[in-house]
Amino acid sequence: MSNPATTWGVGDYPLMAQHLRPAALAAVEAAAISPGDRVVDVATGTGNAALLAAERGGKVIGVDFEPALLRLAEERTRSAGIEVGWVWGDLEALPVPDHSADVVLSVFGVMYASDHVIAARELARIAAPGARVVLASWVPGSLMPAMGQILSDYLPPPPAGSGPPSRWGDSVALATLLEPHQLRVTATVPGRITPRFSAASDAADFLIRTAGHVVSEQDRLIADDRWDDLHQDLCRFIEQRAERCGNDLGLPLDYLLASAIRTPD
Repeated sequence: MSNPATTWGVGDYPLMAQHLRPAALAAVEAAAISPGDRVVDVATGTGNAALLAAERGGKVIGVDFEPALLRLAEERTRSAGIEVGWVWGDLEALPVPDHSADVVLSVFGVMYASDHVIAARELARIAAPGARVVLASWVPGSLMPAMGQILSDYLPPPPAGSGPPSRWGDSVALATLLEPHQLRVTATVPGRITPRFSAASDAADFLIRTAGHVVSEQDRLIADDRWDDLHQDLCRFIEQRAERCGNDLGLPLDYLLASAIRTPD
């Protein structure tokens, strides 16, 4: 992708997004979008949830802070002949008017906000009373958060934040986060995506290739003679966590699909 502004625009995140599309479909179905619903997809990435919502007749805005991903999302709408408004914006200051959404979606997006309380407040601010809010987030201790522990030995520390992203994937912690902002959790459902690979090394290559924050450190790690060590550690991790699927290895990517309702102020 050309001219990335953040590490989300480095590497091949769109390839990962293809594998994550089933979670976007589950989120859109949980939101029960009807024609004419005003929908905001927060941290839309390449637009998986936004496009699915538009296909169901929603009037959709997709917000993201990585221009390279928004350009790809816009290309997808042109190819599909679907109308979506793509808007650059930050999770903690969404460029959306108060109470202007009937549905708010975020699929592996809002969980990465630096300040979780401000992000939750923003979700509530843009949601109209009675609006449905549906979020997909990695479960604590599942493969994606656990992989972060492996990578932490090789990467710079992440920016200071108010908690781990997987906080949004814990049903109790999520309710504690959302309910002070008039977002009442109504349902939580476990979900799993299981991409398959022929070997642990192929799975490791995929996870590295699609993680911009890893790719952006490749030159430094090669110069420090640590790049191969990272790959080997990741292979060992995958061998421990993967499931056998015939002759393939499946990576169990567990997430929580949470639905909430915006209550009156």
